[in-house]
Amino acid sequence: MKCPYCNKEGTKVIDSRPAENNTIRRRRQCENCGKRYTTYEKIENIPLVIVKKDKAIEPYDKSKIAAGIIRSCHKRPASMEQITALVDEIENDIFNMDKREISSEEIGELVMNKLKDFDSVAYVRFASVYREFKDVNTFMDEIKKILDKQN
Repeated sequence: MKCPYCNKEGTKVIDSRPAENNTIRRRRQCENCGKRYTTYEKIENIPLVIVKKDKAIEPYDKSKIAAGIIRSCHKRPASMEQITALVDEIENDIFNMDKREISSEEIGELVMNKLKDFDSVAYVRFASVYREFKDVNTFMDEIKKILDKQN
């Protein structure tokens, strides 16, 4: 690594600690000029693509998962910190599958499974859009499943 001050190679790591979002914060000192600076290292994940229902392929986008969960949690007692933690947990599960391609159905099922434990109303909201509920009876069937599991 080159020093940002003198542009010479040769630095030593003084301090290293975990930072946000799977990054590592390193405090470095140049062996030539002695100045200190901070670097952040992030683990590079393999590029992931999503295979949609119509077989179209698009790059993975975490914000789409977050947007769906935020909409399903509208006016529910869930903080943004809790939602962000849930999205991070889902993303970790996706990347732990160690696949380069994943179907949107797999992601949808993963989100629904996490939402089921997180908030049952948010789960039904998400499922109604994801599974394209056609009528009230489909809603009722899904609600009955939740109630049966709670009893």
